[in-house]
Amino acid sequence: MNGNIDQHAVGPSGPRLQHVRRIGTALGPCIGLVVLFLLFSACDMWQNRHDPENANFFTMYTVQQLLRDAAPVGIAALGMTVIIIAGGIDLSAGTAMALGATVTAWFIREDYHVVVALMAGIGTGCFCGFLNGTLISVLRVVPFIVTLGTMSIFLGTGWLLADNTPIRTDGKAPQWVLSLQQEIQPVHDWMLFGRGVWLMLGLAVIVAIILHLTVFGRHIFAIGSSESTARLCGVNVNFVRVAVYTLAGLFVGIAGILQFGTIGSGDPQQGIGKELRIIAAVVIGGGSLNGGRGSIVGTLAGACIMEVILTGCVSLGLSSTWRDVILGLLIVIAVTLDQIRQRRLMAGE
Repeated sequence: MNGNIDQHAVGPSGPRLQHVRRIGTALGPCIGLVVLFLLFSACDMWQNRHDPENANFFTMYTVQQLLRDAAPVGIAALGMTVIIIAGGIDLSAGTAMALGATVTAWFIREDYHVVVALMAGIGTGCFCGFLNGTLISVLRVVPFIVTLGTMSIFLGTGWLLADNTPIRTDGKAPQWVLSLQQEIQPVHDWMLFGRGVWLMLGLAVIVAIILHLTVFGRHIFAIGSSESTARLCGVNVNFVRVAVYTLAGLFVGIAGILQFGTIGSGDPQQGIGKELRIIAAVVIGGGSLNGGRGSIVGTLAGACIMEVILTGCVSLGLSSTWRDVILGLLIVIAVTLDQIRQRRLMAGE
């Protein structure tokens, strides 16, 4: 056996049909994003029909705000997409992201150079991912259980580092770090969406290249489609798994930097529940929890969909309960559609 993976190993159909399915997986969430945005815009206009000047959802500023707020979750979800394509899951992504932000804040508070602080935060994310991948490979325990445990470990480590209180930098953080998330530029400025959004888009291109134009990417798809087949084809499954989780940890660390830029402090509690939003972005974006399928464009659309729901509910004066209900319904629908597709594939349709 050699390390080359037959294109047919990643699914029952040929490469051309696989390409068509990938396009469909990406376009579906994008169409859903546009429809949802227009729906909330229409509801906002109807609610303010007697005072049209208050109808401000359908504006460029709203689009800028949506993309800016989606950036941290979107960047972390890029890594989660790779994990889910490889047939894994990571429940610790939220607390690892908060731990990275907390480490960054600690280094800045202790007067280390900002570059050292940022590298420490990103390195923390990488280490968290490496630890997850290593434990899953060595212990041979399902990723759900391992990352459930490390989720608590990372949260506790963050609180120990912060001495049970959020780490405040007392104005020591450079403005350019804080402006990664806090600035929204004028429409005429080429940076109109903010640095965090452009960073997210740049990283998305890199991940897409890795997944679709490298041998490593083919191995990721092969492992997610059938781990046993991948082993027979000569893929070092354990190495790829550790590399996948470490790569995802890199994106989690970067997302932690953006989280620090958003709140200007290191708060381990900020990561609680974030993993659900990160995973939801991938699932809503067309990723399969059975592995073997995922879309970078779809994931970014999924992250934006959640922000549209959040911002739309706020704009309409709805409580956060409605936001959670709508998001939960979308997740159930996305998973149900994925299961239907899987059953059809199994039936040979």
